[in-house]
Amino acid sequence: MAPRVLVFGTGSIGSVYTYLLSKATPSSNITAICRSNYEEATKHGLTIQSTLWGNDLNVKPTVARTVDEAVALSHGEPFDYVVVCSKAIPTQPSTAELIRPAVSERTAIVLIQNGVGIEAPYAQAFPANPLVSAVVYLPATQIRPAVVEHKEVELLLLGTYPAAAGADAKNAVKAFAELLAAAGASAKVHDDIQAERWTKLLVNAAWNPICALTRSRDQQFLSSTRSDGDDEKALDFIRDVMSEVASVAQAYGYSNVNEEMIEFQIGRASVRKAPGVQPSMLADALVGKSMEVDAIVGNVVKLAKQKGIAVPILRTIYLLANALDSSFSRKEAS
Repeated sequence: MAPRVLVFGTGSIGSVYTYLLSKATPSSNITAICRSNYEEATKHGLTIQSTLWGNDLNVKPTVARTVDEAVALSHGEPFDYVVVCSKAIPTQPSTAELIRPAVSERTAIVLIQNGVGIEAPYAQAFPANPLVSAVVYLPATQIRPAVVEHKEVELLLLGTYPAAAGADAKNAVKAFAELLAAAGASAKVHDDIQAERWTKLLVNAAWNPICALTRSRDQQFLSSTRSDGDDEKALDFIRDVMSEVASVAQAYGYSNVNEEMIEFQIGRASVRKAPGVQPSMLADALVGKSMEVDAIVGNVVKLAKQKGIAVPILRTIYLLANALDSSFSRKEAS
């Protein structure tokens, strides 16, 4: 029987995986929660422009504004997967509570979100359900409502939360990976997905808030000190931020996040062509949207405190990025 899927959060990442999943299960079995792009998605579906798969790729899932509406449209048929692709930001009610109407005893919850420490609320809300934690590498941007531009990489790394979860969770990860493989997507299962979360966070915790705070892409930030003849000043600062992230990761047992990995990432950034990459937090800051400050930076600071590790640069960046994020809500209220 073809699985039924609810995609919560159908921006760039959610749109791409809605399209991919439709190649393995009928689009009528997929319900997409759309908010800002609801009208376009309802009329025209979701369109992907991809350098990997081709242009004008279209999928027409069932579209709903809320989870309650999605459940009503399902006519009592339970969802096998609830795939959360929304930003990992604090909301009231929480995302875990928002998806609750769609979660049955047979539902596996898949979290395709950034950061570390993002799974706990879902594990607390749904202790009996398999929880799949996913790290995504997918350069995609929603260039207008329900139209997404995707560049040449697509990779989803999967694992259970927690790593020592039982057989039901392990089977859920395997089944979801097989579903993605049937769709032609790239999925790899890891025994401990947190190692991959920390690996990605090494880059995200440095570049995302710094680019947002400076309104600069990564290469633009690196070139900001060249006028005084010190090309290495900005690069050394990024290295210092990454070193703090690595110290926390190692304290939690992830020795793979080390100096060698830092130098590899520094090398990648230093040779990138101008103007460079626009991280997601910069994209959000430029339009005044809420940023994933806690998931990407704040949770690292909290985890460091629990281990007694000093992270003065990350703590400063967190305070500044949090203030910037708060300014967007003040602007909306005024």
